Amino acid sequence: MIRNLPFTTLRSFESAARLGSISRAAEELNVTQSAISQQVKALEEWTRCNLLQRTRTGSKPTADGAALALTIASGLGQISDLCSEMQSRKQRKRPIVVSTLPGFAVNWLFPRLIGFDQKNPDMPVSIHTNTSGGDLVAGDCDLSIRYGLGNYRGMHVEKLLPETLTPVCSPSLLARGPGIETVADLAQHTLLVDDLSDYGGELPTWSFWAETAGLLMPKPRDTRRFGQSNMVVQAAVEGYGVALGRSPLVQDALQAGNLVAPLDYKVTSQYSYWLVCAKNALQADRTRQFWDWLLQEAAVLEDVS
Repeated sequence: MIRNLPFTTLRSFESAARLGSISRAAEELNVTQSAISQQVKALEEWTRCNLLQRTRTGSKPTADGAALALTIASGLGQISDLCSEMQSRKQRKRPIVVSTLPGFAVNWLFPRLIGFDQKNPDMPVSIHTNTSGGDLVAGDCDLSIRYGLGNYRGMHVEKLLPETLTPVCSPSLLARGPGIETVADLAQHTLLVDDLSDYGGELPTWSFWAETAGLLMPKPRDTRRFGQSNMVVQAAVEGYGVALGRSPLVQDALQAGNLVAPLDYKVTSQYSYWLVCAKNALQADRTRQFWDWLLQEAAVLEDVS
């Protein structure tokens, strides 16, 4: 029987069920949406069961689908853990691989990772940056720092950092004018826009910030769009415009005085940063130690905030 199991199909279905989206599963596995859809359909024909309910907003597993997805994640996770253990016997200094978004890696993780590396020279850490968070089921990374609502089915999940939103800019931008004393003053400036991926809920956009704060958002003089969050932060530091500061990404720059928050309007984003790993990944001492260190660093940031 095991020879007849469609392993590629099972993996594609598990990703779609866990992420609640055919398109996000395609992005995670680096294949087309059509390929994922065909794999799911083939698995439904093979099992003779309906496994996914397609809706306008995504895909939701049926009761049979949820049970199968959980079993797949558990089984592949055990295989991954065993293979990792076998590899570690041959690699004394096998790096801990953490997957995260480029912006978070540049603005939050990397500056702190230098201190971790100095204190733990025998525990190297490798950062894998991509937009999907890596494939934990396949063992591409030990843990992931993901951005969104925290609904990662079949995984062990803990909130790392919440997110608040407030406009930020460089002191030099204000020095050369015009000033920013009210939200209406944003009309005289260039707004820096982060082209965020849609992870569900309401995106932390300028319009979301204004609406949540009860403000009327003016039409800006100009806008500049960027594909990565670290580019938005750097553009703000360089004085190219006003960015909507997302707290974990701008806190260091605010403390250093490279950015200032000219308006006293701070709102809570629906999104947060989450630590995600396979259910049994924290049984490995090295992974648990790094996981705990990340939580400690996040606690320091929240205390400062």
